[in-house]
Amino acid sequence: MLTFLFWVVLFIVCWPLALLALLLWPLVWLVTLPFRVLGIAVEGVFALLRALVMLPARLLGGR
Repeated sequence: MLTFLFWVVLFIVCWPLALLALLLWPLVWLVTLPFRVLGIAVEGVFALLRALVMLPARLLGGR
């Protein structure tokens, strides 16, 4: 809701910039999509490495 209010204020102050932002947002979303997928993959690799490092402690009953 707050984002919509900011967009309305931008539309009132400078409508060409608001329309440009509205039209370019899907393109920006598509460009950043591979980086989000890469971030999810890197986070998964780090979780796997952490699980492998902590496995002996978990097997021995550590917290």
